[in-house]
Amino acid sequence: MNHEAPLIATIVAGLTLAFVFGLIAHRLRLSLIAGYLLAGVVIGPFTPGYVADLGIAAQLSEIGVILLMFGVGLHFSLADLMKVRGIALAGALAQIAVAAGGGMALGWALDWGLAAGLVFGVSLSVASTVVLLRVLTERDQLATDEGRVAIGWLVVQDLVMVMVLVLIPPLAGVMGGVETPLEPGAATEVSRLGLGPFWATMLITAAKVAAFVALMLVVGSRVIPWMLHYVAHTGQRELFRLAVLAIALGVAYGSALFFGVTFSLGAFFAGMVMAGSTLANQAMKDTLPLRDAFAVLFFVAMGMLFNPAVLWTQPLPLLATVLIILVFKTVAAYAVLRAFRHAPPVALSLAASLAQIGEFSFILIGMSVNLAIMPDMARDLVVAGALLSIVLNPAMIHLAQRFGPRLAARIDGAKPAP
Repeated sequence: MNHEAPLIATIVAGLTLAFVFGLIAHRLRLSLIAGYLLAGVVIGPFTPGYVADLGIAAQLSEIGVILLMFGVGLHFSLADLMKVRGIALAGALAQIAVAAGGGMALGWALDWGLAAGLVFGVSLSVASTVVLLRVLTERDQLATDEGRVAIGWLVVQDLVMVMVLVLIPPLAGVMGGVETPLEPGAATEVSRLGLGPFWATMLITAAKVAAFVALMLVVGSRVIPWMLHYVAHTGQRELFRLAVLAIALGVAYGSALFFGVTFSLGAFFAGMVMAGSTLANQAMKDTLPLRDAFAVLFFVAMGMLFNPAVLWTQPLPLLATVLIILVFKTVAAYAVLRAFRHAPPVALSLAASLAQIGEFSFILIGMSVNLAIMPDMARDLVVAGALLSIVLNPAMIHLAQRFGPRLAARIDGAKPAP
């Protein structure tokens, strides 16, 4: 009998230390997230003592992301998404462009090459789903206009990331890395249509995403609510909970497996089509405890990736990375929000909440390092930048709310209210 149980050990160590350090963070009046991240650092591979299984921790944290986006979808209709499509598209693309420009400048300064700098910058442009949803929930803004804008922003960034993650492997050779060939079926289509790898990959990805969205809106919007009502009529509360979890996790996994979209995007659409059911609120309540537990494990897994040595071996590149995340992205988001006539204090507060990075940044930078597009140092900078931005983000939001009206008035050339 094998007495080694890495799954159980990882869950026990992660949740126990998260509780301990979370309690300490609360006593010190810091964000609980800081405590969860420190718990991950303690059980990570870069500190002495017990080392938890990073692969298992990453998968457990992915479940937290799925349940979070599923819950958001339950409160978000297609009409809400369409209302904010303009500002969400403009804002997400503006942040990506600004972060990409900053990444290219840093990549050039570090002699990585422009292509590597571009990918590095894009990895800094994507806000963490978990962090942003936590901020919106704590401020009771999930169902407000600002909350809907932020969620729409996340959805657009997810769609962009789907395209980027699919395009990186076939274009890696052009970027100076190791090129990954197209799948046999895709290669046949490329040959038949006379398309290059770039346009073929774009076409295939767009077709898969369109097929997934159409399937969820046409078929899923009917089947999922019907299934939920059918299970509810059995009178078995346990079966109802299982049905909700099976739909959330099943759709998320199936969407990634068959359509190539991210887990979080699949879970969001699953929740959005379930929102058409009168049982949506009950489904939300039943997934809440699991969602919170796995969200904590997400931050623990992030902390495990952090190599403290980057703080003293690469201080200037790390400072530049943090500035791109905290300053460049905030300025870009604020400019877009003001262009769409959001009040200065609201625009500044929402822009500050988007000034962090997380899960998709790790996926993109990890893939790029594995394909030899950029050095290992880039991964260390992204992870360190993510942790520092997440720790500093609550303070940024607090400052934006406290001094936002006065600062925004100066930026806009107006006098603050007396």
